[in-house]
Amino acid sequence: MLRNPAPSELPLLLFFSQIVAIVSVLLLAFGYLKTEPRDISARLFFVIAFGIVCYLINGMSMAHVDPALRIDPGNWGVVLNLGINSIPGLFMLYCYYVFQDGARAPRWLIALLVVELVLDHLNYRSFRPSPFLSVQNDSTITQFLLGPVPDFIQLFFAAFAVYWTARGWRSDLVESRRFLRWVIVSVQGGLILMIVFLENYLLNSASPLYGHIQRVIVHVIAALTFVMVLSLLKFDYMTLGRVIRKVTPFVPNEHAEDALQSEVKRFNKVFREDKVYREHGLTIANLATKVDLPEYRLRALINKHLGYRNFNALLHEYRIEDASQMLADRTQRHLPVLTIALTVGYQSITPFNNAFRQMKGVTPTEFRKRALQESS
Repeated sequence: MLRNPAPSELPLLLFFSQIVAIVSVLLLAFGYLKTEPRDISARLFFVIAFGIVCYLINGMSMAHVDPALRIDPGNWGVVLNLGINSIPGLFMLYCYYVFQDGARAPRWLIALLVVELVLDHLNYRSFRPSPFLSVQNDSTITQFLLGPVPDFIQLFFAAFAVYWTARGWRSDLVESRRFLRWVIVSVQGGLILMIVFLENYLLNSASPLYGHIQRVIVHVIAALTFVMVLSLLKFDYMTLGRVIRKVTPFVPNEHAEDALQSEVKRFNKVFREDKVYREHGLTIANLATKVDLPEYRLRALINKHLGYRNFNALLHEYRIEDASQMLADRTQRHLPVLTIALTVGYQSITPFNNAFRQMKGVTPTEFRKRALQESS
C-alpha cells in the first residue's frame, strides 16, 4: 500500500532535487564549453547555465523552503538577480547563433538585453538599496519602467527564441539538428516561457501557490538535466556542439554510386541549369517534386554531398551569385537593383540587400559600381 510522504521528507526531496539540478546543469555547461571552447554558442550556453544555477540557489532562499535548509544569499543576492533576469535574453541569443548559421545577432537586440538588465537591477535596488545605489520607486512612471517593462521584454525574448528555433525547421537539412530544434522548442523554450509568464504575470512570492509551483519547476529542471547528462555520458559526451554545426564532409561525385550520380545530375539540371532557384517561395518540398526525388533523399543529397546544412543558405548562395553576374554585366546596367532582386527569386529588396551584404561585404549598388569601374 502506498503512503503519502511525511512532511519532513518533502523539504529533503526539494533540497535533493535542487542539488541534482545544480550539479547536472554545471556538468552540461562545463562539458559543452570544454568540447567547444571557442564556439560562441557554447559560451552562451555556459552563461545561461550560470543563470539557471542562480535561479535554483535563489529558490533555496524563499519562504516556502524549510528553515533548516534555507540559505541567506546576503550580498550575493544582486548577482543571483542578474543571473536570473539574463536567462530569457541569453537563451534568445543562443537560439539565434545556433540556428541562424553564423549570422550575427542584431545589435538592437543586444542593446535591448542590456536595457532590460539595467531596469531589473534598478528594480532590485528599489527593494534592497545599497550604500552605492538607492532607487525611489514612488512614481507611476518609475513603477511602470521598473515593473511591467522588463517583464514584457523577458517574455518577448523567450517568445522570440522559440520563434527563431521553430521557423527554420523545414529548411534545416541536418536531421539531428532538426530534432534538436524540437527539443529546444518543446522543452527548454516551453519551460522558460512558462516560468517567465507564471512568475511575472500570474504569481508573486506571497501567493500560496508560489511555493508549490517553485517545487514543480525545480523537480522538472532536475529531471530534465539529469536525463540529459546520462544520455550524453551514455552515447557520446557533449556531441551537442557537433550536432549544432554538423556538416557532413563533401563526397566527390566520382566516388558516388550510380544511383547517386543520377540524382546529382537531375539536381544540377533542374536547380543550376534551369535556374529553378529563381522561383519565388521555392521550398525543399517543391524542389523535391521538380527533381522527382523523395524529400528525405533530397535533404541528404544537399547536406551530405553538397555540404549545405540549410536550404535557405543554398538558395541565397545561388541567387546572390546570379545577381552578382547581372550587376557586373554592362549590358544590364540599366536594370534597377529591385528588378534584379525579383529576377533571381527574392520577393522584396530588403532580404536581398541583407543577404548580398552578408555574402559580398558590400551593398548591391556598391558592388555594381566597383564591377563596372573595373571592367571599363
